[in-house]
Amino acid sequence: MNKSDFSKKIIEWYKENKRDLPWRDTKDPYSIWLSEIILQQTRVAQGLPYFERFIENFPTIFSLAAAKEKDVLRLWQGLGYYTRARNLHRCAKVIAEERNGSFPTNFIDLQKLPGIGVYTAAAMASFAFLEPVAVVDGNVFRVLSRVFGIDHDIGSAEGKDFFSKKANELISKDQPDLFNQAIMEFGALQCLPKNPRCDECIFKKSCVAKTRGWQDHLPVKSKKIKVRKRYFYYLVIEQNKKIMMRKREGKDIWKGLYDFPLIEMSRPQKTEMIIRQAEELLSLSKKLKIDDSSPTYRHVLSHQILHARFIFMQLSQKQSEYIKLKKDEGRFYTKPSIHKLPKPILINRYLQDSGIL
Repeated sequence: MNKSDFSKKIIEWYKENKRDLPWRDTKDPYSIWLSEIILQQTRVAQGLPYFERFIENFPTIFSLAAAKEKDVLRLWQGLGYYTRARNLHRCAKVIAEERNGSFPTNFIDLQKLPGIGVYTAAAMASFAFLEPVAVVDGNVFRVLSRVFGIDHDIGSAEGKDFFSKKANELISKDQPDLFNQAIMEFGALQCLPKNPRCDECIFKKSCVAKTRGWQDHLPVKSKKIKVRKRYFYYLVIEQNKKIMMRKREGKDIWKGLYDFPLIEMSRPQKTEMIIRQAEELLSLSKKLKIDDSSPTYRHVLSHQILHARFIFMQLSQKQSEYIKLKKDEGRFYTKPSIHKLPKPILINRYLQDSGIL
């Protein structure tokens, strides 16, 4: 199959089968940028309501730049990968304060902005400014590897480079925006990871994977992600109808979000051990009384699996006067205040399950 045939076929398919999404059929770089950041490692169905809420709350780059980080994180809550939200806010400030609200108009300069890598820069450059530079994501890897029978490892630098060159050879110079959207949409709707719709595929006569039965073997990805297990024991401390929470800092997960005072262990522990650790953490000489202990919550992140338990305790006024956190800084919040704080979805689940919120 020659380059022009592939490009022409997939663009025609896209025009007939594309989903109606609010960031399509626009050249507005703000809307395109916002949608691309939200959709990184996020399904369209999950990301769509977030996009709509962000546009409603921050209709322009200037309104987003002027927002407090806490409010941006609160709106992002539940999407995960919170570095994206912090970079989104940083980038908005750069555009608003240093560029008078205007994005760079080319692939190279877009990558100089916070949170904009090769993929997002390619998407913005082609969608908003019609620069013929190809996007390469999981959908593109899958479509190209199967249609052309490419067995390069997509987990390797060499493999990624090969696919990038291939996609840039195929891209329509006249309609780069449609080509890029088409190949990603084709991977999302037609050339599925499992059970691809080969019998109704526009490439079924020329697709190497279909001809040779390689659909389950392509694309090749040999690099395996090592998953880390972590055991969290949260201290949910209530006093005078207020709950103690602390803001997460440092380079760990969920920076800028709020959770409870935390004891992390390398393996599961009995409640008695956690109580001793809690007394030390809170600098209490008097033995703590536990009012409730939750079942274990299992929370899966990209490279981590968290096993979390929540230990609830009510403190008297006298006890709370002696609390002094050694490793964490926290303070008591009313329940309405907690509702407004940006929180990891794990914490939100517990707050709702326990009836606190």
